[in-house]
Amino acid sequence: MTGVDMHAGQLTVSPEMVRALVDAQFPEWRELPVSSVDSRGTVHAIFRIGERFAARFPLEPGEVGAKREELEAEAAAARELLGRTRFRTPEPIALGEPGAGYPLPWSVQTWVPGVAVDGLGESAAFASDLAEFIRGVRTIDTRGRTFSGTGRGGVLRSHDAWMETCFERSEQLLDVALLRRTWQAMRELPRGSTGDVMAHGDLIPGNLLVSGGRLSGVIDIGGLGPADPALDLVAAWHLFGAEPRQVFRAELGCSSLEWERGRAWAFQQAMGLVWYYVESNPSMSSLGRRTLDRILADA
Repeated sequence: MTGVDMHAGQLTVSPEMVRALVDAQFPEWRELPVSSVDSRGTVHAIFRIGERFAARFPLEPGEVGAKREELEAEAAAARELLGRTRFRTPEPIALGEPGAGYPLPWSVQTWVPGVAVDGLGESAAFASDLAEFIRGVRTIDTRGRTFSGTGRGGVLRSHDAWMETCFERSEQLLDVALLRRTWQAMRELPRGSTGDVMAHGDLIPGNLLVSGGRLSGVIDIGGLGPADPALDLVAAWHLFGAEPRQVFRAELGCSSLEWERGRAWAFQQAMGLVWYYVESNPSMSSLGRRTLDRILADA
């Protein structure tokens, strides 16, 4: 990190603050050490509590009740995914309340061991593991739920306003004329007849944990929910070179239309990463650039 805040009004969370919150609200953990985690994440500050737990503190300010509902929804999503694949995912443990100078609710979940994926973009075995995880997520019953909200996973063209912001902010960073033409074609891709399936919703490298070169765990699962089946295909361009990308596609049995829509969702996400984090989180900005390069090369 550069020391530049990633978000307007970003909240500060220190180990001393976390220590005070834990001691006051969860006295049974008073003897457990608290340590900060050097995370690539952009949504939460992460702290370990002992060996087993991870505390997550929202970085963006907000209304207390709304944040509590958001954390409760994340916990429900974690419970829904827990044990549904062979890959480890966090188990929700507790919700904390504001205090010690921190103004919002916060959450505690189990710590998932492993390191964030790095350097496995040419691994067909890793591509196969990730395809297996996505197939497992898709077997979860939507229980009649469909996509809702304004995030990725619904209608591509509903993101036009956001994409226009991205193009304007990227004028000094990217070949915006080319990227505008690319989006104009992508936004017209029809949904097809396939209904919503359950999706993780944010399969970027920082949310995928590896051990021994293979996928071992998946984190940041609060976005789990029904969505366009193409949504989790973003990983193909965020992570893989050409050959593992085709392994990934074959194992998921993607149609040409679904594959192109996955490419469009990856494009939408990458465009935001480049300019938004160019100063505050260069590794995320670089991820966006690499993804765009792969998408354009894969045209």
